Amino acid sequence: MSTYNRVIRKLVVGFGNLFDNITLYRFKTDNTESERFIVPIAYATKERYVMRLEEDLALDKKVQITLPRMSFEMAGLTYDASRKQNTNIKNFAGTNSATGVIAQYNPVPYNFDFNLYIYVRNIEDGTQIIEHILPFFTPDYTIKLNLIPEMGIIKEVPIILNSTSHEILYEGGRENETRMIIWTLNFTVKGFVFGKTAETGVINRAFVSVFNLITEEDVVEFRLNLSSGFGTYKVGEKVYQGYTSDDASATGIVVQFTDNLLRLKSLTGNFVSDKPIYGVNTLANYNFTTYNLNPLKFVEVDAVGRVSTDIDFMTVDKVDAKTDNTLNEVLTINKAANQ
Repeated sequence: MSTYNRVIRKLVVGFGNLFDNITLYRFKTDNTESERFIVPIAYATKERYVMRLEEDLALDKKVQITLPRMSFEMAGLTYDASRKQNTNIKNFAGTNSATGVIAQYNPVPYNFDFNLYIYVRNIEDGTQIIEHILPFFTPDYTIKLNLIPEMGIIKEVPIILNSTSHEILYEGGRENETRMIIWTLNFTVKGFVFGKTAETGVINRAFVSVFNLITEEDVVEFRLNLSSGFGTYKVGEKVYQGYTSDDASATGIVVQFTDNLLRLKSLTGNFVSDKPIYGVNTLANYNFTTYNLNPLKFVEVDAVGRVSTDIDFMTVDKVDAKTDNTLNEVLTINKAANQ
């Protein structure tokens, strides 16, 4: 898919559209309206218009620029760390395909600097146009832009008015009364820059390990920290956590002890990792780091959140040693017999 989302173009167009319908009124000496017209606006730098106006001071050429007129430009952009989002989070949207969705990472915030220039011949025209603009910025005005249509991402973009200034330029000799008044308004547009979109598959079902269904017959496998204690547990031995086995906070029966794995059944209470597991007969004791059911217990969750408990267990077969001496894991799903 294309990496060009036209976001900056949409910000430029959205900024310019704010000022494309300003109507200027002119009045007679008796305060009755003499004429009205919409002030034209274009994307151009101030220097371009100043040069054109200086070439035609009297504005009497057949092809000429008439005043008042406005122009605007994007002067630069800077990264806005105060609006940073987690860029590892993805947004998703559906596609026409029934088997896929579109994904896109969170956007990066940028502040875009814009300048709006107003060119007039007299003070009255300039102040009237300014009064059309200033009441809307307090000091910001928010517009809504459809930045990524295919993702359905519509952002409210604040536009902040930073400063307003004007200058009066006189051209020619003293006998020439031609002058040009230029108002300059500086804005900051708080926008975003988006990365590319990519199609990805849909997760139709997931297998979730459920620990709150542990029964007395279930075997729980504890991975021990061998540096935290000593001794060797015996099969059938009772183990516990607490001061004594009589007032233990958790107990169990040893099914198997090999290497750093301790498998227990008939569990009662809650085992915690920061306390040792004591053997009643052998006095062996170790802390554990993690635990899992063995075999694992899973439920199946489909794409709309329906839960199925017809998964009896999932076994992990260690096969195919790799070059780094680790083993690939092969998962085998076994359905319950009564399904």
